[in-house]
Amino acid sequence: MSQAEDHTGTRRDFLYYATAGAGAVAGGAAVWTLVDQMNPSADVQALSSIFVDISGVETGTQLTVKWRGKPVFIRRRTAEEIEAARAVDVSELVDADARNANGTAGAPATDENRSMDEAGEWLVMMGVCTHLGCVPLGDGAGDFGGWFCPCHGSHYDTSGRIRRGPAPENLPVPTAAFTDETTIKLG
Repeated sequence: MSQAEDHTGTRRDFLYYATAGAGAVAGGAAVWTLVDQMNPSADVQALSSIFVDISGVETGTQLTVKWRGKPVFIRRRTAEEIEAARAVDVSELVDADARNANGTAGAPATDENRSMDEAGEWLVMMGVCTHLGCVPLGDGAGDFGGWFCPCHGSHYDTSGRIRRGPAPENLPVPTAAFTDETTIKLG
């Protein structure tokens, strides 16, 4: 075997490996592009959680914010509203479960399970009627001093629980937490 024949085999092997390597890099780039386009867009990621300043919310009033395209009621309740909500027997409710924002059932729908703090002063819930998706009126509306959906007549109490009307479930409670004394994080 001559020295020239020995180099020819080496060059051919090099070309095979170089071609295979370039093909692998090109295939990886194509797969990466396809997988990366399935990630949520920046505007969707930005809406996944928001921070709400509640420093201006007085006792007995509520703030409505938009989160994930839906209204969220943030209410600072009076002592009378808290007392009325905690006096309700859960077994008498239409929906005895506290549902979270994605619709899964949680603990019993006691006021303590639905409010954000131990004292029950802060209540955060989705502002969408569970009957047909209307936005209920607040500030003591309805027969139970909470929220009322005028479209079809659903009455919610001061804890956002359905008490009368066609709505099948309580107003859902989203994931929310205090980040400090004046800020609530939704999501």
